[in-house]
Amino acid sequence: MFRRHLDYYVRYLDHDIPAGVVVFLVAVPLCLGIAVASGAPPFSGVISGIIGGLVVSLISGSQLSVSGPAAGLTVIIATAVEKLGFDAMLLAVALSGLLQLGMGFLRAGVIGAFFPSAVIKGMLAAIGLILIMKQLPHAVGYDADAETDLSFLENDSHTHLSFLFDAFRSFSTGAVIVSVVSLAIMLLWDTPYIKKHRYLSLAPGALVGVLFGVAYNFVAQTLFPSLAIAPQHLVNLPAIFGPIDFAREFSFPDLTRLIDVQIYVTAATLALVGSLETLLSLEAVDKLDPLKRIAPTNQELKAQGVGNFLSGMLGGLPITAVIVRSSASIDAGAHTKVASFVHGVLLLLSVMFLASLLNMIPLACLAAILLLTGYKLAKPKLFVQQYEKGFNQFAPFAVTVGAILLTDLLKGMAIGMAVGLFFVLRANYHSAFTLTRDGRNYLLRLQKDVSFLNKAQLRNFLEEVEEDSYLVIDGTRAGFIDQDIMETIQDFIKAASDYNIRVELKEMRGLEPVNGLVPAE
Repeated sequence: MFRRHLDYYVRYLDHDIPAGVVVFLVAVPLCLGIAVASGAPPFSGVISGIIGGLVVSLISGSQLSVSGPAAGLTVIIATAVEKLGFDAMLLAVALSGLLQLGMGFLRAGVIGAFFPSAVIKGMLAAIGLILIMKQLPHAVGYDADAETDLSFLENDSHTHLSFLFDAFRSFSTGAVIVSVVSLAIMLLWDTPYIKKHRYLSLAPGALVGVLFGVAYNFVAQTLFPSLAIAPQHLVNLPAIFGPIDFAREFSFPDLTRLIDVQIYVTAATLALVGSLETLLSLEAVDKLDPLKRIAPTNQELKAQGVGNFLSGMLGGLPITAVIVRSSASIDAGAHTKVASFVHGVLLLLSVMFLASLLNMIPLACLAAILLLTGYKLAKPKLFVQQYEKGFNQFAPFAVTVGAILLTDLLKGMAIGMAVGLFFVLRANYHSAFTLTRDGRNYLLRLQKDVSFLNKAQLRNFLEEVEEDSYLVIDGTRAGFIDQDIMETIQDFIKAASDYNIRVELKEMRGLEPVNGLVPAE
């Protein structure tokens, strides 16, 4: 068994290792940016990224999901840091991990299966659009807002569109050159010419783009200082030199706050919101998986629980499965969880030994990677496909996209779910009954299981039955008939004799008679 699993992972190393490199390059600025946006030390974001790669990936049952600090939790974390303090927030993170572990054992992972496909696709498209809007300023060298979150509204209540206009009015020529060329390199590396070339295909296009950016800036600083990229547009990791310095950066939770009720409220909030975000990301990753594998959700909750407990105990931010890094990994050719593990190893080694080298990478290179990832998540073709599926599918999809853009990920998903549920109820309402008339003879057929939601439609149909007529109510296609429906039929039968309406009941075998009225054979 072990040998078979080992062979499976070894078989895809040529895909997973390059993909892990790409995810690592994407994860570095995201870990730092989310920490800054949360009001926490930058190192805390790196810690959670390392644990997400090294620990969660090993326990998780998902082959392609990548875990790390969650942009969707930045508001909750920032509030907790402000009200409780950073050390107390760490305690809440550790406790949230224990709660998630319990949720996994209680098999709460089924929640994610209740989200309609149109809503999940809308979430992916919205994240793609937000990625594009958030990374364009970095791509042109504008840094007025370095936070990397998943909200369309900025802290000053202006939308990101106005922010983009400001960015394009004050761009950096060097950053534009790097981002455009890096994007061109990645597009070239996606062509059949490169893919069929034995040696060129070994290097991921994103890595080639990053190497170009580093080389360009080195040459520009030496020969063309006016075209060089300013230090604020480069990766900025803490100054760490070796394992000892790395260990000194750890922070630990304040265990004396265990009697504080607010700690438990924050922990429960992080556990619930983080679990929901993880399950939604897992659903989305399963849809992006070329091999269409289905990840076990309860095992994922357990993995996230262990990860969050360790993250809180070592000074890290809350961890969830993250769709941005996961989609970047899939886009780079990942086949198994080795890619996520490699990204965790590289995060650990780079922060410990190579911080000065990583600080040479232009943010424009990383922005180019995420721009391409965002485009692939929100291709115009996706919008066309959803439109062609009909209004019932397109409306929840479009509303989810718009709601996420105008609020945030979780609020947008809630709005999208409400719209999706409306269309489910609407479809169920209109297809529950059919009424056929032939002269004075009527046939009312229950087309499927019916509940109290269909009571109004049933009453409307019964009101159409005229006096001096014959009505057959056929329930043979219904496996379940709600008591409210039974009572509505019963009330109609009691009043039918006053209008000289004869009623015959035809029910599916196993259904109880309607208050003593025996179904016709």
